[in-house]
Amino acid sequence: MNNHIESRRRWLALAGIAIASFLGCIDFTIVNTAIPAIQGQLSASVDQVQWVVTVFVMALSACMVAAGRLADLLGRRRLLYLGMLVFGLASLGAGLASSIAILIAWRLVQGVACAALYTTSAAIVAHAFPESERGRALGLLFAANGLGLAVGPVAGGLLVASLGWRSVFLLNVPLIVIAFMLCLGRVAESRGEEGRQRFDAAGFVLLALALPCLLLAIGQGGSWGWTSLATVGTAGLALVLLLAFVWVERMVAVPLLQMTLFANGRFLLASLANFSLAFFYCAAFFLLPLYLGEVRGQGSSQIGWLLLPITAVMALVSPQAGRAADRFGTAPLLAAGFVFLTLSAAMQAAFVQDSSWTWVVVALACMGIGWGCILGPATVAALASVPPQLAGVAMGAAWTLHNVGAALGLTIATVVFQAAGGKTAFLLGFQAAFWLLLMLSLLTLACLLPGLWQARGARAPATGQPG
Repeated sequence: MNNHIESRRRWLALAGIAIASFLGCIDFTIVNTAIPAIQGQLSASVDQVQWVVTVFVMALSACMVAAGRLADLLGRRRLLYLGMLVFGLASLGAGLASSIAILIAWRLVQGVACAALYTTSAAIVAHAFPESERGRALGLLFAANGLGLAVGPVAGGLLVASLGWRSVFLLNVPLIVIAFMLCLGRVAESRGEEGRQRFDAAGFVLLALALPCLLLAIGQGGSWGWTSLATVGTAGLALVLLLAFVWVERMVAVPLLQMTLFANGRFLLASLANFSLAFFYCAAFFLLPLYLGEVRGQGSSQIGWLLLPITAVMALVSPQAGRAADRFGTAPLLAAGFVFLTLSAAMQAAFVQDSSWTWVVVALACMGIGWGCILGPATVAALASVPPQLAGVAMGAAWTLHNVGAALGLTIATVVFQAAGGKTAFLLGFQAAFWLLLMLSLLTLACLLPGLWQARGARAPATGQPG
């Protein structure tokens, strides 16, 4: 059905979906630059203002799998349009917020909306494009995602300096309208085969409670104390809720999350790649601005420009990685990506106060190459491992693991930052963190290479073909 869509309409729809996905991703990082201005204008404490970021990740992680399931049941196009509408309204509400509590509430809604955008975008693109173009299309989509994540600090700094912190949210409104207009009439509906079956409400409630508890324990463990009653109790509650979730999912006829997904070696390995990538880039993007500012004495605008090698290289590599995945399969791209991340981590672990700028830029460019090689092909591999009717829920599961990886990366970066007492101490913590990222990259490569290499002849996912 979708293979007969006229080419121009298909690419215009991709442009709209990419804009919406870009906006969802940039909200991960653009707000960090605006935090001091928000704190000052809304008279918020540090503990209060941190929830502007934390609640977004919590909502996103908790709703990912549910959004994927709803997309399969109700229709991916319908959920995409609903996600665009809610995201636009939440951005408007956040931009007009008169108190920190109202802003946090709207950020919660933004996180829910972004879950809908993330889980529908790749599945719609995979369904719409023929196999020969699918890797390239997904590569462009994930280039937009990566640009959103990486450009956030630069864009946030420029917007806050020129228009104030509210512009960080209000600019989303006209852009999401443009995205909607590009998609309108050009996106065909698609859904899973169980469209008439019941939604797993019990599973959703358990997961929606478990994931925030887990992230709360991880995020607050440093300030509460890792062995404190609050941390242990919250982590224990998360574990109980997760075990209850697994039990419910095994009992219900149509579960929110198909546990058989994790018995699928190819899906599990692709999700591991996504998890490790998110862990790496979220930790790195927290630590790098601190190194450039605290150790190298660069200002906000200079830091933004110095981070651009990651963005620019990733944007150039991602579409090429998609084309290469179409031709050679995903395994070589994932292997190459983690080789480059390992090299980047090793170079960044060697950063000192007077490292040459050439060394710094090359290290960041290697990170961009690795990022571009992994993000799109990992998603292609995940989608290729499941039948068409499970595409949405598979994406939800994969991106939930991605976000948990991001939260863990941020946690380690925060612990390192809190342990720093000066430039020398910060450098020691910075170097230790990147040695950890190096080990993570090597371990992920060791896990991925044998299994995925056996599937090196695989092409872009059959899930995008009409069922």
